[in-house]
Amino acid sequence: MALTEGLESIFQDVIKRNPGEAEFHQAVREVLESLGPVLVKYPEFAESKIIERICEPERQTIFRVPWQDDRGEVQINRGFRVQFNSALGPYKGGLRFHPSVYLGIIKFLGFEQIFKNSLTGLPIGGAKGGSDFDPKGKSDNEIMRFCQSFMTELWRIIGEHTDVPAGDIGVGGREIGYMFGQYKRLTNKFEAGVLTGKGLVYGGSQVRTEATGYGCVYFVEEMMKAHKNGLKGKKIIVSGSGNVAIYTHEKATELGGKVIAMSDSNGVIIDEKGINLDTIKTLKEVERRRIKDYCEYHKGAKFVANGNIWDLQCDVAFPSATQNELTGKDAKKLIKGGCIAVGEGANMPSTPEAVHTFIEAGTLYGPGKAANAGGVATSGLEMQQNAARDAWSFEATDTRLHSIMKNVYQICSEAAEEFGAPGNMVVGANIAGFIKVARAMTAHGIV
Repeated sequence: MALTEGLESIFQDVIKRNPGEAEFHQAVREVLESLGPVLVKYPEFAESKIIERICEPERQTIFRVPWQDDRGEVQINRGFRVQFNSALGPYKGGLRFHPSVYLGIIKFLGFEQIFKNSLTGLPIGGAKGGSDFDPKGKSDNEIMRFCQSFMTELWRIIGEHTDVPAGDIGVGGREIGYMFGQYKRLTNKFEAGVLTGKGLVYGGSQVRTEATGYGCVYFVEEMMKAHKNGLKGKKIIVSGSGNVAIYTHEKATELGGKVIAMSDSNGVIIDEKGINLDTIKTLKEVERRRIKDYCEYHKGAKFVANGNIWDLQCDVAFPSATQNELTGKDAKKLIKGGCIAVGEGANMPSTPEAVHTFIEAGTLYGPGKAANAGGVATSGLEMQQNAARDAWSFEATDTRLHSIMKNVYQICSEAAEEFGAPGNMVVGANIAGFIKVARAMTAHGIV
């Protein structure tokens, strides 16, 4: 989609100021493509250069992370924290440990987080962080030593009223526990609200593990209900087999859908009878094995090495692995195969061509910044419980999450309608998220 002259100028300046950061450029352009009508209605946002200010992080930190492996050899990784925008509250966003991590990935994730957090209705700003460290194949002791070294630098710039990290790809409960322990040791205080995604025995929240997957399913169910449809009886594919994919499967199955395929970086498993979630949980959460081993337990299942999950026919697709995993070509195959709805469990998993294809075809499409907001929403609920020295039941927390995701859908739907793009959740999410942050920034003055 073409940008207006003013927005194109802003975008070109972003590229010039942030060379080589392709994912960040993609995320910025996707938001700018929605904002033309907003600047017509609210010219004060252009006059005060709100967009230019939102595209520039408030603070970005890069640091060295030295650690020692089990052979006694010193390893050196690079750590990042981009504190993007604090107009609505303390910085909030996950930490990603993956060899693909570099500044452009962290900035794209942090930029998306600004609008995602805005849509939840909770008072939290946007940030992201991580490292190019790869947890795969590492022992628990190696991961502990890395996490302790990472936190030895990170602790200086975080705090429950300043910046509250959580998990992301490669950072689960184990890693959060090691980092929290080191933070507590360095600061000599039990500041439960400084990290979310903690274990339940030391200040974590019920439903936090399940939240991103559950929330994505709740969003898609609302989107389908608005079109007199639902997940019951639908054939579903879920890319990935990590936390988001597992709990997307769990909730979609609860609502009557049947998940027939999942994947990891080595390939795809297909089980037309329905993927057995208990087996996936054992393989991925307990034994940390590859998804191909599923076939050892379910003889009717098929593994396709290096397969493309988007080659399969389905009614509903949940891309839940990583950014840009679903291309324009994949989108056309999904639509041809009968796919009527897509919910992004991962961050920006669909390329711009794929998004355009879904919208042009009238496919119900839930973009990540709206559909996967359940994770950070429940992190916000964890912060509330920590601040009150309280702990809510699973049912109470899940009810709050469901309510938040219904509200996220409603906000996006209303914004899309107001600005001339009814049913377009991309436009709705971008505009609704932006306007709330822009109003806060305007109120704070030029800071």
